[in-house]
Amino acid sequence: MPSVSTLLAFAVASAIIIAIPGPSVLFTIGRALSAGRREALLTVLGNAFGILTQICALAVGLGPLIAASATAYTLLKLVGAGYLVWLGIQAIRDRRKLSEAFASGVPTRAATLHAVRAGYIVGVTNPKSLVFFAALLPQFVDPTRPVWLQLLLLGAVFTVLAVIGDGSVALAASRARDWFASSPRRMERVGGVGGLMMVGLGTGLVVTGRPD
Repeated sequence: MPSVSTLLAFAVASAIIIAIPGPSVLFTIGRALSAGRREALLTVLGNAFGILTQICALAVGLGPLIAASATAYTLLKLVGAGYLVWLGIQAIRDRRKLSEAFASGVPTRAATLHAVRAGYIVGVTNPKSLVFFAALLPQFVDPTRPVWLQLLLLGAVFTVLAVIGDGSVALAASRARDWFASSPRRMERVGGVGGLMMVGLGTGLVVTGRPD
């Protein structure tokens, strides 16, 4: 198991990385603006599950494969980018329904599952975070102890911090949405903006080159 000092050092490094806006943060803001607080927080939860999946994959050796293989990296990037663009187009197309959805009360179970699933797909198909984990986590691992267990623990620390950070962003963005929700026309506009953010994010992932 990592020492307390190692965990603290990793927590500081993780907090700095999480504070830098990336795909999950931008996607969360887009969901908060286009669908509201509950959807955004559920998206954060799904993204956390996606991160944990990446950590588990890394623990069994997938991380080094993605880091070394340009083909695997590109494939994962294109899948995630395509899904982001599709979600953004959906949000833009359905923007006139936002005021009705906002006033309709508690979302259905299907809507809940959709929000969690969307966040999960964005999280698990984010190649940058997988490469980041593959490069950073080994620096905090003691090779004389069970490596996979240490990776899972460090991944859990990162996930908790990511939920706190992204959740705070979701709450802040949803407050802005609440003000826009007082006007149907404002609501349509903010829904379109959220959708455009997701489309832009997906497009950006496609044109972004592989990090060295």
